[in-house]
Amino acid sequence: MKLTYTTQKDQKADYLFIQGDLIGDEVGPKLVEVVSDAIQDGAKIFVIDLSEVRYISSSGIGLLITMLTKMRNSGGEVYLTAPSDHVKKLLIITKLNNIFTVFDSVEDFKSKN
Repeated sequence: MKLTYTTQKDQKADYLFIQGDLIGDEVGPKLVEVVSDAIQDGAKIFVIDLSEVRYISSSGIGLLITMLTKMRNSGGEVYLTAPSDHVKKLLIITKLNNIFTVFDSVEDFKSKN
């Protein structure tokens, strides 16, 4: 499934909603650009919604880490929301669940921040 994404912004955070398979294809660099642009605009909190992501490859994991690194280097933080069971397992296997804070949903993130 081809990867598409949409972005949103409110007082709390910048949001990236990803749909499709996160496999680090040609859309990958654009996702990193979205984060870089948000940082230039002063973003400190970036929420990546994974509710519509069914599959993540090792390249996709690399993308998430790149986005996290960019945000942390600028004093910000990346949160993940609504990973599917498959993606949750992957986060646990790769120990990324220790690196990323994961929320059940965007609403869950908003209610706790």
